[in-house]
Amino acid sequence: MATMNVSLPDAMKQWVEEQVETGRYANSSDVIRDLVRKEQARADAREKLDQMVEQALASGIVEISREDLLARMKAKRLDVIAQQKSA
Repeated sequence: MATMNVSLPDAMKQWVEEQVETGRYANSSDVIRDLVRKEQARADAREKLDQMVEQALASGIVEISREDLLARMKAKRLDVIAQQKSA
């Protein structure tokens, strides 16, 4: 496993330490790894959403407004995120 040094403002450092104190994490590295995993999942979900929107807009078959389409896709994305959080 690679090592990386990260500088944080005092408030962020304190928050990370508080997360460790809850007992949910063994150390600050665990907190950061968990945050990175969650961000990776969020970025993947966003990428999928963007692809779906692009495909829908490029298809020319969409019979709903762009705003309605985006609202549906955002709702679907929120559902996926909620499922990932509960997993």
